[in-house]
Amino acid sequence: MTRTAERERCLEELERDRWPAPPAGASRLAVTVHALRRRPVGELPAEDLRLMIGQDVGLARLLPLAVEILHDDPMAQGDLYEGDLLSAVPTRKPAAWNERPAARREPGVIVSALTGLPPGPAQKAERFPAR
Repeated sequence: MTRTAERERCLEELERDRWPAPPAGASRLAVTVHALRRRPVGELPAEDLRLMIGQDVGLARLLPLAVEILHDDPMAQGDLYEGDLLSAVPTRKPAAWNERPAARREPGVIVSALTGLPPGPAQKAERFPAR
């Protein structure tokens, strides 16, 4: 499947794993994650990627998309603060990158080119697997 075709599909289709509806009384975060799994991955903005990556959902598909955003805008911002996507990506376990090893090196390249990072993203950026 081409990368373009992948972007038009949702995580449920790509992973062939349909989650049941969230249980009654589920947190807003759980309800949101369930809903985002049904949106085409190519339509997920930085905030949705930050949220899903922070919950360790769909990492094999979403980490490379996050890296693309960070390549264009290293300080891409979701709803929390400038650089919040940059803070979410390096905190994933190195094994999360195993399915997309080429993407594994790119965050280190992006981070090494940055200067003057705010303290939060700077500390988390030190965890990039390629650093």
